[in-house]
Parts: sequence; C-alpha cells; structure tokens
Amino acid sequence: MKRDIHLVILLLSVIGCSLASLTLWKVMASRERALEEINIHGLNLTQALSTYSEGIVRQSSLLLLGLVERLETEGSGPAQIERLSQLVSRQQPLMPQMSGITVYARDGRWLMSSNRPVPVGANSSDRAYFIHHRDDPSREPFIGLPIRSRTNQEWVITISRRFNDAQGEFAGVVAVTLGVENFLRLFGQIDVGQEGAIGLSYTDGSMLVRYPFREQDMGRNFSKSPIYAKYLVDKSVGTASFTSSLDGVERLYAFRKSDKLPLVTTVALGKREALAAWQLEALLSALVVSALLVVTGAIGWMLIRNIRRRIAVENQLRQTQRQLLDSNQQLERLAMHDALTGLANRRSFDETLLQETSRTRRSGTSLALLMIDIDHFKRYNDTYGHPAGDACLQQVAARLSGCLRRPPDLLARYGGEEMAVILPDTDRAGAVVVAHMMLERLALEPIAHRSSPFAQVTVSMGIACASGSELDCWQSLLERADQALYVAKQSGRNRLHVD
Repeated sequence: MKRDIHLVILLLSVIGCSLASLTLWKVMASRERALEEINIHGLNLTQALSTYSEGIVRQSSLLLLGLVERLETEGSGPAQIERLSQLVSRQQPLMPQMSGITVYARDGRWLMSSNRPVPVGANSSDRAYFIHHRDDPSREPFIGLPIRSRTNQEWVITISRRFNDAQGEFAGVVAVTLGVENFLRLFGQIDVGQEGAIGLSYTDGSMLVRYPFREQDMGRNFSKSPIYAKYLVDKSVGTASFTSSLDGVERLYAFRKSDKLPLVTTVALGKREALAAWQLEALLSALVVSALLVVTGAIGWMLIRNIRRRIAVENQLRQTQRQLLDSNQQLERLAMHDALTGLANRRSFDETLLQETSRTRRSGTSLALLMIDIDHFKRYNDTYGHPAGDACLQQVAARLSGCLRRPPDLLARYGGEEMAVILPDTDRAGAVVVAHMMLERLALEPIAHRSSPFAQVTVSMGIACASGSELDCWQSLLERADQALYVAKQSGRNRLHVD
C-alpha cells in the first residue's frame, strides 16, 4: 500500500511539474512572440516616419532649389525679392509643416521673410546654417539643429541652401524653417502609449525632434548612449531594449537610418506598457494552472487519504488476525498441554501414542513406553501442602524433560502424579538407558521429602517395548507398561521394571 501512495505522489508530481513546465514554456513563448510583434510594429513605424521625414526634407529641398535658381538667374534686387515673395506666398500653403522661408544676403542681412515684413537690422550671420554655407562651397541642402525662431520664438528646424553670384562667389542663403510642433503633428497621431517616444536625429546623435515634445531635448546629443554606441554606428536598421538616457524609462527601440539623408528615425515603446497584454495573459494562465494544480492536489490528497485509511484498516485486520492466530495457538497449546507442568496432557499423549503405534506397525521399527509414578506423593502433599505439591510436580517434570534429547520423544502428564514417556524407534535397551538417566537426574538434583523413606522425591518406572510385528494395539502396550510400573512399586519403589 505504501508503494501505491508513492506512485500517487509520483503521478501528482509528474502532473504538477508537467503543467508548470508547459505553462512556463507557453508564457515565455508568448512573451517572445509579443516582443517580436512589437519589434516588427516598431520597424514598420520607423519606415513610415522615415518616409514622411524624407518627403518633407525632399519637398523643402526642391522648393529651395527653385528659389536658388531664381536668385542666381534674376539676382537679389528689391524687384526680384518682391516677385520671389509672391511666389513663396503661393507655395507655402502646400507645406503645412513649413513655418516660413527666409532669404539672407552674404553678410547675413534678411532680404525676405515669408511670415512678416523684414525686421529692421535683422541679421543671422551667427546662425550655424549660415556659417556652414558661407564656409562650405557645397550646393547640397543643409539640415540644421533645432533653434528658436527670432520672429515668433518657436522651435524650428532649418533646411537651407547656398546661392552664388555671377562670379560663383557666396551671395547668401535661402532657408526653410519647419516648426517642430507642426512637424510632430503626424507623430502625435501614432499611439505609442504613455511611455512611448518617437525621435528624429542626425546620424551623429544630435536630436532634431522628439515626441512627446520636451524643450530640454532640443539639440541634445545622445551619441554616448548605449543604443547609439552599440547599434547605430554599424547598423542601418534594427531593434534593441534599453533604459532611456533622457528620462530613465525602459523602452523597446526600433531604429532606421535614411538611405539618402543623414537622419535616423527611432520609435520607442515603453516595455512595461508594451508587455501589459502579455502580462495579463500570463497572469490568467498562471491562475488557471494554479487552480488546476490545486484541484489535482486536492484529488490526490483525498486519494492518498483513502489509501492510508485502507492501509490502517488492513493493518488492523492483520493485527486482529495475528491476535486470533495467537489465541488459537494458545488454545491449542492449552488443549494439548498440561497447564501446571507444561507437559503434554492426556489428550496429546493418547493421540501421539496412537500415531506412533500405527507408524511403528507400518515401518516395522520398535516403540518403547515408560509409565512413571512419583513415590509417596500423597505424603508429600500432606506434609508440605498442595501448593508445594504442585511445585514438586513442576520440578520433577523439568528434570525428566531434560533427559529427552530427540524431538519425537514425548513426556506427558498422564494423570495426578503419574507421567508417561513415548520413545519412538527405541528398543528395550534404549528405553532402560533413558530411564536410568531420569533416576540419576533426580538423585543428583534431589527434592527434599522428609516423609519418604528415601528422604527425597523418587519415582517408580514401568517399561514396555514392542516391535512392529509384535504390536497389536496401543492399549496392550499401555497395559504392559502400567503392569511393569505396578511391579516396580511393589518391589520397593525408586526403581524401574521392564516388562
């Protein structure tokens, strides 16, 4: 039964471990799938936003290219600037992200502004984009870092081109300013959660725009951040998981470098928010599996309890059975043994004598029978009392039993102070040897008997022996032994007589 309990416990352990392992595997696999889907979603967003940003820059560059050609062809006199201003006013509504267009002379003076009349004395020769074009003869457009507009104080990004005079010398700069807030309108329509962020930066790590907008991030350089150092240097597209150096939020990043412009688009989703659905699913799975484990454990506990109850009942039944067997054996011993001396009783003697008689006739061997009577036992009881007489019987039985060596030999209490010895496979000479041993044992270990002529307890013995061919029945052998005992007693006691 204990083996059954062990098997139940093993089965429950296997079921529990299997359920827990399967659930853990499922939860972790679903987490990996969720992260993969988040990364794919982020990369798709970077592709869309990168295309959007490139489109704005390309549209601005084309507009600048047209303006530069007019300036280089027609010049930058007041009449030409006026016509240019009218052209810009017609094109500006086509670009809602555009904050304004400004034309600067070679010394940084404002020649034209699409937003308002040119402020008196306005000069931008100190702006980074103006210095870049003045010192660099390249005709390519230049994307500047975020700056505050001097006309309306809003944050803007500049896209500018250089224009030259007829001699090919630097003649000035045309710049398109893109309002950061206008630029971020599309970014704001994309749901990136409370902890998400979208960024557009230079490949050198300088931040251009970031959603949600934070003024302290304008122009910030994050080239020392882990994502830039580990990924953006060598890869053009990829995903990563880092804690932001800007606000300390752990995010899942997807980034993409532009193929044509020195720009990097980044989409970052808060990892906690992005995995919220997975966490809910994992929690529900854990609750369901926990409930199953509890139910399985309860069923297993009830099964083990029933097995233990059955074990207890079977142990009780076995104990009762052992007690019953012990009682039966005790009853059998009581039925076949004398309660006082512990010797075989008369019933046992009669059955054994009958069996040995039949066996002796079949086998043709010999059978000896000794009848023993304690001499003057009545006087012993009268002198010492009946309790002492009982003790005397026990002592005599013990001494006589010690003289029997073979298992088949049987010493029985025949009745009162009489005893009998059955000696299978024993002839007259063997029976006489056993009888002398008994007499000598009583003599060497005397029991005092002052009322006896011998001053100690003695016995008289009658011996009868017959072979298989001579043995008619057990009664005749018993009568012969009893007759021999009578002769021994008549001859003076404390002796033996052989029939």
